[in-house]
Amino acid sequence: MADPKGFLKYPRQDDPMRPIMQRIKDFNVMELDLDMAERRKQAARCMNCGIPFCHHGVFFGGGRAVSGCPNDNLIPEWNDLVYRDQDKRAFERLSRSNMLPDMTGRVCPAPCEVSCVQALNGAGITIRNNEKFIIEQAFKHGWVVDSGKPLHRTGKKIAVVGSGPAGIAAAWRLNQLGHAVTLFERDDRFGGFLMYGIPNMKLPKDVVQRRIDTLTKVGIELVANTEVGKDITADELKKTFDRVVICTGAREARDLKVPGRELSGIMQATDFLKAATQTVLKDGSAANDQLKGKHVLVLGGGDTGNDCIGTAIRQGCADITQLEITPALPAELTPQNQWPEWPMVLKTGYGQKEAKALFGDITAYASTVTAFFGKDGQVKEAEISQVDHFKPVAGTEKKIKADLVVLAMGFTGAEQWLFDQFGITAKNDNFTTNDTQIYVAGDCRRGPSLVIWGIHEGRMCAEKIDASLQTLASEKI
Repeated sequence: MADPKGFLKYPRQDDPMRPIMQRIKDFNVMELDLDMAERRKQAARCMNCGIPFCHHGVFFGGGRAVSGCPNDNLIPEWNDLVYRDQDKRAFERLSRSNMLPDMTGRVCPAPCEVSCVQALNGAGITIRNNEKFIIEQAFKHGWVVDSGKPLHRTGKKIAVVGSGPAGIAAAWRLNQLGHAVTLFERDDRFGGFLMYGIPNMKLPKDVVQRRIDTLTKVGIELVANTEVGKDITADELKKTFDRVVICTGAREARDLKVPGRELSGIMQATDFLKAATQTVLKDGSAANDQLKGKHVLVLGGGDTGNDCIGTAIRQGCADITQLEITPALPAELTPQNQWPEWPMVLKTGYGQKEAKALFGDITAYASTVTAFFGKDGQVKEAEISQVDHFKPVAGTEKKIKADLVVLAMGFTGAEQWLFDQFGITAKNDNFTTNDTQIYVAGDCRRGPSLVIWGIHEGRMCAEKIDASLQTLASEKI
């Protein structure tokens, strides 16, 4: 283990955040890095527990939350190696299971940390920050590309459709196993939700692009601006490739069907965040005045809603209102929700903290919109209401100004039309489908989830495909 008294000697210290009034002036990264000496102290806090809940993803019944990492990351091992100043070995351990620690080290909510044994009586290990340190050391010293190169080529060709976390992880692992991989993306840039769904201050786009560049360096072919099922048919893909992996995510956004929904200025969060990122990529990371003088309404209290708040602030909005249809969570753990479960308690996101500093409390819980009103086809007001069991309460209606409404209410699932193109009627737990040539992984298989789940699904799907090709080869001998 690391220092056996490390957890007693060193208090938890997270990577610091830039001050609110400084960071809202640009779209640059918010989270800074600890110095190396302090990072090794943080790794020394790991106790290498007999049962490391941090890297055992466990689900509890009755709708209760997940505990630990679902990707079987060897967390105590690489914490110990960071403490011992053996960063290359730490990277080798980390990259055995996690193909994208440069992403999870920045955006993962870290269920591993709340299930850390130290979280029983204090603060868990800074696992996410330690992970980011390891991968940055790996890129700095040139270890990443070598880790993705295969020992030999099999002669088999695999198409991966979608370049989000699951698609990148599947492509990376398949390439490691020696297969020739082509990654298809319908957008102009690769990365899926990593590129266009998470704002730059949370996940810098040069970090995403750096990872995309490594895909090319290890021999993966990248094809952008190509929508499978339209620009290239399902039959063409099946004729050209030995296997096809669909990793298109859960992109069907939940909508709000109320009077006035057709007005301009009401948009899905994914469209809002994509446009904001495209502006940053084109014009630079300084804050801008795209929303100067505008009243913004955000529907949804999750991470995406929080990202929309932070983005709207940097675009100079006049004020923000956020509605969350569910009641506020308790401030502390309840007897029914204890370690090592995910804590179902009230949290304040970075965007909400920024908004509070500028405008005061902006979030109304157990509330929704019942109608929109506009002028000349443009939304100008929203009628909001309190809800009880998700139904509006009569007599609680009131109108608020709303020049821009962002719907961040989550996703209902995958876009079904692509699966229809391939004739897919079954998505199985082992990543197979009713067509032995077609596999599926990530959110489009299991539903909307975390980046780490996409990575896990992509990796396991790749290994399932490799096993099927080896079986096929042995049958021909």
